[in-house]
Amino acid sequence: MSTALSMKAGPTPRPVAILVGTGLLVATVDAIFASTYWHVAAGVPATRILQGIAAGLLGKAAFQGGEATAWLGAALHYGMAMVMVLVYYLASRWMPVLARRPWVYGPLYGLVVYAVMNGVVLPLSAAGKQPHAVAWVVCSVVVHVLVVGVPSALAARAARGVSVGG
Repeated sequence: MSTALSMKAGPTPRPVAILVGTGLLVATVDAIFASTYWHVAAGVPATRILQGIAAGLLGKAAFQGGEATAWLGAALHYGMAMVMVLVYYLASRWMPVLARRPWVYGPLYGLVVYAVMNGVVLPLSAAGKQPHAVAWVVCSVVVHVLVVGVPSALAARAARGVSVGG
């Protein structure tokens, strides 16, 4: 006899699908945020935002590379988002509380990711010094908390099969 609790709506997604899907979602929402912000604030086209990401590897030459460097920037952006989600998942295997309490540790992870990206990755990249308008910093911190941290934590919980209560 089946009960409502034992019936499933469909097959349970595999952990890899959950993590990849979340990485794609995180990267897409973050790219939309950055492109929209800079288009509204300064009229910067989305292609230039992606070239700015490629500048981390190529320096100022990225802005002369047209669509090719924009595509490189997109690939780098999506790759970094995948790594961010994967890192949280791997950390949750070492510290299971990260998966059990995603609404606590996810936002903290978003803050850590913001700090690492802006305090370590960008300064070590070939992109050069970046201007930091206060509004951009505030919005970026919020986006890292809500768009990177929380989804990474929820994906880790789902990929590990941790129940909401446990």
